[in-house]
Amino acid sequence: MTQSIDQLHLLVLNVGLAIHNADWNWQNISSPFTRLYYVTEGSAYIQLPTGKQELKPHHLYLIPAFTTHSYVCHSHFVHYYLHIYEDHQSESSILEDWNFPIEITAGEFELLLIKRLCSINPTMQLSQSDPTSYDNDPTLIQNIIKNKQRTFSDKVESRGIVYQLIARFLKEGKPKIELNDNRIRKVLSFIRKNIYKPMNIDTLAEISCLSKDHFIRLFHKEIGITPLQYINQKKIERAQLILITENIPVKNIAYLLSYEDHSYFNRLFKKTTGVAPQQYRGMYKK
Repeated sequence: MTQSIDQLHLLVLNVGLAIHNADWNWQNISSPFTRLYYVTEGSAYIQLPTGKQELKPHHLYLIPAFTTHSYVCHSHFVHYYLHIYEDHQSESSILEDWNFPIEITAGEFELLLIKRLCSINPTMQLSQSDPTSYDNDPTLIQNIIKNKQRTFSDKVESRGIVYQLIARFLKEGKPKIELNDNRIRKVLSFIRKNIYKPMNIDTLAEISCLSKDHFIRLFHKEIGITPLQYINQKKIERAQLILITENIPVKNIAYLLSYEDHSYFNRLFKKTTGVAPQQYRGMYKK
């Protein structure tokens, strides 16, 4: 897989310093953004689907978006956190398409980068660390507005710092190779590029140059779910990102993603995430 730097549009959602004393113990966390941690003191660990990951000082850690995980901390623990995402208008996603190492060794230079990121983005500090807590909509909207009102120079510098930090992981990252059939790969690319448009199985089958029934069987074999389930999954994932990064009414997000019945969208969102869209918007997860 080839990737152009012109396709990389990383944005900062939250950044700050967290100091814990055996109080960083949250279960089954999953977010629509990628989490990056720099540990400075103490010890803790993250329980990931792949196993237990110890968190050690002077290391960077990257937790991909939509990765269910739990935090365990029994003592003093200090870390910087950085929540990043890719512009939801992007047609491709490096954070989604690449496998990155969870842990890399870091040093004073990386620490200085993160400290600088914190200093020029004071409004992006989270007010609390409980990932089960909810903030009210006015507070969330005010933070979004403040973030967008930053000076152009701060936005440019912030993005440059994020690029440098992610580049550390890219050195050891590898593109995901999960598909055996290029016809399905072509369909997945089409779905991503047209995520805001209505999609039907006939069109996808035509793109794959297969009959409708053959396409559905092959898609399920390669991906593990039906085409319709995959489309809804990706649309809801995109909705999750929009909800926490844009001040757009829930009904409008449903229409934006081509759900004409916003009540159906609300039911599908809650079935997928466990909470209603408005509740999800108010959730801060650190």
